[in-house]
Amino acid sequence: MNVLHAINPATEEVVGEYTLVDVKEALSIAKNCEMAFDKWGKLTLEERIEHVRKIADELKSKREELARTAALEMGKPIKEGRREVDKCVFITEYFCEKACEFLKEEEIDIGAKKSYVRFEPIGTILGIMPWNFPYSQVVRSAIPTLLLGNTYLLKHSTYVPGCSKKLEEIFSASLPEHVFANVICRGTVASRLIKSRYIKGVAFTGSVSTGRKIARIAGADLKKVVLELGGSDPFVVLKDADIEKTVEGCVKSRFKNKGEACNAAKRIIVVKEIAQEFTERFVERVKSLNVGDPLDESTEIGPLANKEQLEKIEAQVSDALQRGAKVLAGGKRLERKGYFYEPTVLVNIKRGMRVWKEEVFGPVAPVVIARNESHAIKLANDTKFGLGASVWTRDTEKGERIAREIEAGMVYINKVVSSDARLPFGGVKQSGIGRELSRYGMLEFANIKSVVVQAV
Repeated sequence: MNVLHAINPATEEVVGEYTLVDVKEALSIAKNCEMAFDKWGKLTLEERIEHVRKIADELKSKREELARTAALEMGKPIKEGRREVDKCVFITEYFCEKACEFLKEEEIDIGAKKSYVRFEPIGTILGIMPWNFPYSQVVRSAIPTLLLGNTYLLKHSTYVPGCSKKLEEIFSASLPEHVFANVICRGTVASRLIKSRYIKGVAFTGSVSTGRKIARIAGADLKKVVLELGGSDPFVVLKDADIEKTVEGCVKSRFKNKGEACNAAKRIIVVKEIAQEFTERFVERVKSLNVGDPLDESTEIGPLANKEQLEKIEAQVSDALQRGAKVLAGGKRLERKGYFYEPTVLVNIKRGMRVWKEEVFGPVAPVVIARNESHAIKLANDTKFGLGASVWTRDTEKGERIAREIEAGMVYINKVVSSDARLPFGGVKQSGIGRELSRYGMLEFANIKSVVVQAV
């Protein structure tokens, strides 16, 4: 079947119909991207910056339209959608401002007449992107590599085809033809694209299982991959934490984007001295969250993005309850049209439960009591993931010491883990390979070339 229907998760109604691209057409689009690379990569960096800056202006002008499309296709509350577009603008403007600095040739004295390192593009990069942040995930992947001189082919999630088309319009209006392209296709077609000679690298954000498949396919031809595979971030609360600020931070981190965020707080670890006070106040705050229509300005929690996500959350919570967990708030699907799940707090969590072992991609917060600080660190590291973590304490020096002991790509102290264009984003263990954002992310798909000139 070559027709794709976009479903509104708040109403379960069809909000768009799109034609899926087959292998032949996808390869043709990829070939055009490769041909466009010949000219795009040879432009001066200043010329590429001039083109890319226009993307920021396009994003600003279409802010409301983009936020509404995300609300309709994946249930993002519209006010969060606007903030996501604002972040896209910041990312674009930041890399345009910093590109010359980040890509400047580096002179290294090795005793030769001249020796330096330069950073060159490698070709067309395939971006396989997720639905949960349908704009910022693409922008943070595409903008740095476009400025570097690569071309970019987007294969977005089939849950947000309208969002992908909006991005295609914005990028195409700002860049030369075929420098950025979009294919709406199934995963089987994407696999063929990875194997094709037109693709030189793959950027993927999504599940561990799919990331492994992509790495195997790309690895067969020794193609570079950057994999961001999610996480189960610990939110560590020490006995000297500011309870009020910590509770607010925890609610924000766990329930942002309906809990469908890879860097959300997913395991709440609280030392026993303040566990009761923290939990009581946390539960009270969670119960006050407004669940509703993502187009309503007052909505804080929209529906889960699709039926599969809802059913997985239901199964994870059911598993926890069967194994002895207790519900302090929420705990069930809302009895209404749409894929709504109550903001939920669980206690009496054990290591064998799915909510502890797996990534929980929804509005469910498991709270675990640690005996002491060292036990809290042990619990924080008791996961196959290693994306982000946060530590909450008035003693910032202690917080930094604990940060060095936590196995994660990012650790924030007294602050919610977030993505920032100025910092590298990525993790260790099964949270992925490589980095996005910052200079480190910009150089992931570069040929880092050493040039040495010896006097005759």
